[in-house]
Amino acid sequence: MSPLTLLPLLPLLGALTVLMLPRHLAAAWRGVALGVTGVTVLIATTVFVGFPVGHAGYHLGAVHEWIPALGLNYRVGVDGLSVGLVFVASLVSFAAAWISEEIRDQCRLYYVLLLLIVAGVFGALISLDLFFLYFFNELALVPTFLMIGIWGRGEDRTAVTFQITLYLSLGALVALAGLVCLYALSGANTLDVVALSAWLREHPLPAPSQVLIFGLLLFGFGTLVGLWPFHSWAPAGYAAAPTATAMLHAGLLKKIGALALLRAAFPLLPEGVAAWTRVLAILCLGNLLYCGWVAMRQRDLNLLFGNSSLAHMGFVFLGLASVSLIGITGAVVVMVAHALLAPLEFALGGHLRRQTGTLDLGSLGGLMRTMPFIGAALVAALLAGCGVPGFASFAGELTVMFGVWKALPWFVVAAAWGGLILGGVYMLRAIREVAHGPAPETGAAGGDVTWTGRVPYLVLLLPMIFFGVAPFTLVDRIRPSAAWVVERARPSAAPDPAVVTSVVAIAPPASGHPTPVSR
Repeated sequence: MSPLTLLPLLPLLGALTVLMLPRHLAAAWRGVALGVTGVTVLIATTVFVGFPVGHAGYHLGAVHEWIPALGLNYRVGVDGLSVGLVFVASLVSFAAAWISEEIRDQCRLYYVLLLLIVAGVFGALISLDLFFLYFFNELALVPTFLMIGIWGRGEDRTAVTFQITLYLSLGALVALAGLVCLYALSGANTLDVVALSAWLREHPLPAPSQVLIFGLLLFGFGTLVGLWPFHSWAPAGYAAAPTATAMLHAGLLKKIGALALLRAAFPLLPEGVAAWTRVLAILCLGNLLYCGWVAMRQRDLNLLFGNSSLAHMGFVFLGLASVSLIGITGAVVVMVAHALLAPLEFALGGHLRRQTGTLDLGSLGGLMRTMPFIGAALVAALLAGCGVPGFASFAGELTVMFGVWKALPWFVVAAAWGGLILGGVYMLRAIREVAHGPAPETGAAGGDVTWTGRVPYLVLLLPMIFFGVAPFTLVDRIRPSAAWVVERARPSAAPDPAVVTSVVAIAPPASGHPTPVSR
């Protein structure tokens, strides 16, 4: 069994264990969630450290036939596009399980749903068959809706739950329509990305079909990521969601849609890339400018985090729209950085809400004195959101800007710089109002976290600093796979030597020795 299979399997077994534990052992439910997610941290760290730097293909691959008649295979593997996301997914899952001590009601159901989300996230990140990628994404989404409806906050949480369910269900259906069209029109009789890629290299789809399928995948998966103007579900959903749910969805689930575009749309449909990337470049300015402007107007800290999260995802779309090696590499770095930053922000927001009863910027203040650890972590998160050097988001956003410099029209580049300025304005304003100044009565009533309570915040903050100080640990892994995507998305582009020479093990034989197979 590939160690990758353990990543979704362990949370599923953990959920089953929580279901079977008797009620008088209720204290063990959280222990099971912490234990399972802790083991996934060890496995994902081993996978990340052991990933062969410089290879463009898949590592630790495994394939098992599921329904041969339909060409559906259980195929897993990690490449440079996903190995960093798998690593941070384990950290976010562990931190979310730790933060969940705030839940007091229906704890058994809560931890079962939490572990199902974790299983779905890992399954989607390692799946190399688009059917299973879609299936695991849905496995993670359904518990999200339930958790917001049951443990959500605010009088309008029911309406928010309906809104997020409606948006994400429609987005998923549009993406499914794109996958069905890809399956039916390609003639490959499979959604296995390895087999499908080889088939389409020999039997490319007609241009109109590629344009149609790319559009369906772009708007379907784009809605799941929060592409403007299909983004309005996100800020209200995160503000109403339980802390751990907001951490998992904003940090991890939104990355699955972007990864699906890199897996299916860009390398398989070059004519679609040529037809739609300029549209994508225009739409992502809505994320950068409109969502940034809305974030600047917010007085609620969680709504500010929600809108700034959408603005950061604009850099991911911007990097994809450049269809350049530097731009796509930067987009994946931004995905990894945002997968750490957004959960840290919502975890801090959850602590402040529990301690002070409010997230209104005018009712908070002086946190550096009243809650020194939380205040310092919040300042670090807000500075990371500004793109300050020393954090992973700086490395990603700067790389994206280098990538789009010559690839996109000047006004898109200029508007993207405007988005950077907007981000700096609302993040620095939040630092001034929340971390410094006099402490209002509500802020003075709050308490800092204990030493053990600092663990989830440090689990998210320290890797963000590490990847900011040593971005090459990500870039060296991402670059060959990004070059492969660019080579397939833009056949006229010069191939990268690293891609040409790279061979990898897709399915280890019974002897355990890897079999080199071209991607």
